[in-house]
Amino acid sequence: MRILLFGGSFNPVHWGHLILAEEVREEFGYDRVLFVPAAQAPHKAWAFDPGPELRLELLRLACAGNPFFAVDDWELRRPGPSYTIDTLRALPGRYVYEGPPGLVLGDDLAAGFGQWREPDAIASLAELILARRLGTDPALAWPHRRANNRVIPLSSSEIRQRLAEGLSVRYLLPPGVEAVIRAKGLYGGR
Repeated sequence: MRILLFGGSFNPVHWGHLILAEEVREEFGYDRVLFVPAAQAPHKAWAFDPGPELRLELLRLACAGNPFFAVDDWELRRPGPSYTIDTLRALPGRYVYEGPPGLVLGDDLAAGFGQWREPDAIASLAELILARRLGTDPALAWPHRRANNRVIPLSSSEIRQRLAEGLSVRYLLPPGVEAVIRAKGLYGGR
């Protein structure tokens, strides 16, 4: 089985995340996408974070029904900030897979990849896949492949803002995710 890692805050998860994961999985022939929600970002604070348990619940709802998607809560169960290198090093003890795992990296993160913890080690343990998010063509000094995914101009921050302003998020989120957000009043949404 070939696996593809897709990490992030997923605050909240939306259709853009799911479409990107499916397109990259299909384009590069991965058998499974492991969504890895971060417990705590090492370089930034998250606005309006409802907490890791609720983000995990929303992510599981979003991935339900897709046999190629799974949610891995390892980063949420360990203490401290979430570092990609730690997740990659722990992977062989938790999964059986073929070849190096893929690692989705949005083109909006490419410029800062050198500031991640141990970027050389990350590049040696995973196949970096640069996915289009902004439609730009950034330089990445590490070996990587470029995905030919569609660019969907949608972000979690936009969804949080729309919810806080009482605007519709219909068709931006899976219906189950929106239902939980509204039922629990997350991000100011009712």
